Amino acid sequence: MHATATHPKKSHVHATGAVAACVTSRQQLEVATAQALTQGGDARLELGSAGLNQYGFAPRPDLGLVAFGSSTASGISEAGFQAATALQARLQVQPSHYHPALARQRQELLMLTGADRVPGTELVLAASGTDLHLFAMHLAQETDAAVQAVMVEPSETGSGVPAALGSVHFAHCTSQGQAVEAGAGITATPGLAATAVRLRHDDGTLRDRAAVDADFTVSVQRIVQAGQHCLLVLTDVSKTGLLAPSAACACQLQQLYPNQLTVLVDACQFRMSPATLATYLAQDFMVTLTGSKFVGGPAFCGALLLPPGVAQRTAKHALHALQDYTSRLDWPPQWPGAACLPDKPNPGLLLRWEAALAELRQFRSIPDVHIQNFLQVWAQAVATRLATDPTFEALPVAPLQRANSDAPGAWDAVQTIFPFLLHRQTRIGQRRPLSTAETTLLYHQLREPQILATIQTQTSSRFQLGQPVRRGHRDGIAVSALRLCVGARWVTQAAQSSQGVAVAVMQAMQAFDKLAELIERLPP
Repeated sequence: MHATATHPKKSHVHATGAVAACVTSRQQLEVATAQALTQGGDARLELGSAGLNQYGFAPRPDLGLVAFGSSTASGISEAGFQAATALQARLQVQPSHYHPALARQRQELLMLTGADRVPGTELVLAASGTDLHLFAMHLAQETDAAVQAVMVEPSETGSGVPAALGSVHFAHCTSQGQAVEAGAGITATPGLAATAVRLRHDDGTLRDRAAVDADFTVSVQRIVQAGQHCLLVLTDVSKTGLLAPSAACACQLQQLYPNQLTVLVDACQFRMSPATLATYLAQDFMVTLTGSKFVGGPAFCGALLLPPGVAQRTAKHALHALQDYTSRLDWPPQWPGAACLPDKPNPGLLLRWEAALAELRQFRSIPDVHIQNFLQVWAQAVATRLATDPTFEALPVAPLQRANSDAPGAWDAVQTIFPFLLHRQTRIGQRRPLSTAETTLLYHQLREPQILATIQTQTSSRFQLGQPVRRGHRDGIAVSALRLCVGARWVTQAAQSSQGVAVAVMQAMQAFDKLAELIERLPP
C-alpha cells in the first residue's frame, strides 16, 4: 500500500523536473539564438537600452508590431526565429555543422533567387548591403586604372553606400569587429568619390526618365574619357521605389564601353522575381541583394551574385584590402583571391540567413499569378487612400519597366513601396505639410504602445513604416516622406487564408487611420 501510494508522487516529481529542465534548456537555447543574431555585423546591430538595434528591432519576434516598413528593414518572424533556433541547436551540439550548413545555404540561395538559371554564377556572402557595395567596387578594380562609381542620389540608397563606393570605411567598426577610422581609405590610395544622379526634383516630383538616363550616360562618358574605369550602379529599386538608370541605358553603355565599364545592380530591396534577376546576370551585371527587406528576414544578411564573366575575371583578384570586412568562408569554395583572408566563421550571419531563407522558401512556393493578384489588390487600395485623403500626399513613383514586365504573373512590375508626405489642416481650411521633425516623431510614435493606447481606433496594434526620407522643401518647410510597404511575408500570410488579402488591406488602412489621429494630436 505504501509503495503504491508513493509511486505516483515520485513519478510526478521526476516528470515535473524533466519538463522544467526541458523548458529551461529551450529558454537557454533561444537566449543563445537571440544573442547570436546580434553578432557578426557592425554597430547598427548593437542593442540599445530598449533592447532594439538601430532599425528599431529586437532579435526576437515582435508579434504586436504590424510591419509595413520593409523598405528600411524587417524584424525577425516567429517562423524565422524558430528556423534560426533549430540551426543554433545543431551548432551547439556539433560546431563543425557550420560548414555543411553554409554550403546548403549557398545552394538554396542560388536556387531560390533564380541565379542557378545562369550556370557559373558565384555567390559571396556579407553582413550588409553596404559591405556588398564595398566588395563590388573592389572587384571592379581589375586593371591599374582608377575606378569611379556613378550612382543614384544618396537619399535614395543606403546612408553608407557613397562611402563604400568611394573605397573608404563607412563606420567606426566593421562587420568583422575591427575598429577603423570612418572616412579613411581601405587602402593606402584614397578612392574616388562617387558621382550621384538625382531622380527627383526638390519638391519630390519625378525627373523625366530620359533626362535621368542622359545624366547617367554623360557621367559614365566623362569617367571613361578621363582614362578611368566606371562602376555603374543600377538601383532596382531605391528607397522610394524607383529604378534608375533604366536597364536599356545600362546595356547600351556596357556595349559602348565593354572594357571600361562594370555594371552593378543594387537589388538590396530584393523586390524582383527570379526571372528578372536571371536576366540581369545573363547581361553580365553583378547583383547585390539582402534577405532583410522585402523577403522579411532579420537585418544584416546580404549576398553578392557574380555572373560567370565577372566571376572568371575577378577570381584571382587579391582581396587583402577587404580583410576587415570579410572572411574566406564568405567567398565561393576554392576562390583564389580569398586565400589571403582569415578563415573566420560568422555564426550570426549564418543564423540570419537561415531565418531569411525560411521566409523566402515559403514565398517561392506561391504561384506568381497569386503573388501578382495580391500585390495588385493591396497596391490599388493603398494608392486610392493616398489619392483621396487630404492628410496624405503620395510621392509619384514611375512604373517599373523590366524585361519581363509583360509576362503573365510578372509580380515585380507592381509597385510595393508607397512614399508619402503628411499634412494637417489649418484653421483657415488649408493644409500645411508636416516638417521632417514632426514626421520623424510620428514615425516613432506609431511603434510606441504607451502612445497608441490612448488613441480610440479599431485596433491596438503598433505599426512599423519605412523610415522618413528627406524630400526637400514645401512652403519653406523641410519635409520627409514616410513609406508604406508590402513584403513577402504579407503574401505568404494571405495565401494561408481566404480573408488574407482583406486583412492585409484592412491593416494598411488602420495604419493610415492611426497616423491621421496622431497628426491631430500634434501641438498647433
